[in-house]
Amino acid sequence: MRAADIMTSTVVTATPDMTIHDAAKLFVDHHISGMPVLDADGQLIGIVSQGDLLHRVENGTGHAKRRWWLELLSTSREEAARYVREHGHCVRDVMCEHVISIPADMPLQQIADLMERRHLKRVPVLRDGRLVGIVSRSNLIRALASVEPIVDSGTHDDASLRDAIVAEMHGQRWGLAKHGVIVQDGVAHLWGVIESEEEKRAIRIAAENVPGIRRVESHLESPTVLPTM
Repeated sequence: MRAADIMTSTVVTATPDMTIHDAAKLFVDHHISGMPVLDADGQLIGIVSQGDLLHRVENGTGHAKRRWWLELLSTSREEAARYVREHGHCVRDVMCEHVISIPADMPLQQIADLMERRHLKRVPVLRDGRLVGIVSRSNLIRALASVEPIVDSGTHDDASLRDAIVAEMHGQRWGLAKHGVIVQDGVAHLWGVIESEEEKRAIRIAAENVPGIRRVESHLESPTVLPTM
């Protein structure tokens, strides 16, 4: 699937001249946490989120007076930016101008990687430079929920199941060698030394995900730590 397959195509947008109060009402009325900002020509020029309205003087959520030594550590630019966010009247005063957007044909894997790497909750979708939708984390979760789980109704011999588990872990630094995997009557027995609980969990899941495995028995152990003399 790609961005166009899961995006929200009816997008609530803001304008740079919209008041902070009106932007807040859009967040509440449409149950959204962020929206693109378009200029008079419909070009994407920013994005505004609830986080941009977190500290405001109108409702008493502005930053309290900071300790003098914190004031010394901050620059005048940082102090000015903080004042603008708390006192600005229009969306253009608080919006983020550095917008990361994606094309409509971007695969979901790349979208997820981008959102994780850049700590994004939503990304506008553009086609030929025009806004056509938005993909949020919830869109990715809905795509996951729409995938029907694979139901395995076939029969598998233990040898092929063992090979499938080894293949699933192939190339992984935490993967077990073939001699560490034994399958008997559809039950996978895993043997080896692991360095963390995360490795143990990954090995177990790799075995569980092989169609035909009925149960996983873990015999994995942590390395023995010798006492210091």
